Amino acid sequence: MSKPENLSFSTPFLSVKQVSEYLQLNEKKVYSLANEGHIPATKVTGKWMFPRELIDRWMLDSSHSGLLNDRLVIAGSDDPLLYRVINNFAADMGSRALVSYSPTGTGLGLNLLQSQRIDVCGIHWGPQAESKFRHPALLQQHAQHKKWVLIRAFQREQGLIISPPVLKFSESPEAFFDSQFRWVKRQTGAGAQRFLQEVLSHYHKTTDQLNCEITANSEREAAAAITMDLADIAPGTRSIANEFGLGFISLGWESFDLALPRNIWFRHLFQEFISELKSLPSQQLAENLGGYDLGSCGELVWGDD
Repeated sequence: MSKPENLSFSTPFLSVKQVSEYLQLNEKKVYSLANEGHIPATKVTGKWMFPRELIDRWMLDSSHSGLLNDRLVIAGSDDPLLYRVINNFAADMGSRALVSYSPTGTGLGLNLLQSQRIDVCGIHWGPQAESKFRHPALLQQHAQHKKWVLIRAFQREQGLIISPPVLKFSESPEAFFDSQFRWVKRQTGAGAQRFLQEVLSHYHKTTDQLNCEITANSEREAAAAITMDLADIAPGTRSIANEFGLGFISLGWESFDLALPRNIWFRHLFQEFISELKSLPSQQLAENLGGYDLGSCGELVWGDD
């Protein structure tokens, strides 16, 4: 019988055999965890290697359902209120925790959540009344969905953000489908782009029939294009229109939910973030921006098995 490798020496990376001994798992299980992206690992010339420090952090997080983790990486749909609350929360945490937000859009955000690159994904995908069906359906397209839950962040008013001089032309969306008006479209997989497609389908139109020369990767980028007179109209929320001093045509309300693994739902850092979102200063901020309802903030809306 071969002598077990000495794990007491200081080394930044472990082999499959060393990890197997370290975690008391068989090597086949270690390979499986690595191939499925469930354990921190990297391939060097075709050989799996495991950063020892990250293995220790992964074990700590797994053993305590994430309660001791000091990282909260949020991506997905863009939102002005969420952006401000996260910045305030990160400032409050200081060096005690890493809290970050990257507005990637709903589709890419869920892909990042699936690959365990992020902790939380903000999503919106259609009218408020249909979110209880659409949002779970989106999650169920991903293999990890059985480990996820949906937490309500808020409801918000969605519509069209428009250059003020152009808004004087009409308050009917159909009037702006004319080629004289310059549209901003959003990236593929963005909830706002899905919203725009549904608005157009109501009038038997497609995005190909619009005068679209700019693709924006966030609501803020879309609003900036209008403010800079590079475009006239974009799908977006009342809050972003108010933030940039633009016109707005309301087309209804939608739910903005947070998708995340169950273990992160119980994480102290996430619960503190939800408390920040529900706080009086955040509610006042939502009122100032306009177009928000935080009445159901923090509620579990899907995934309670």
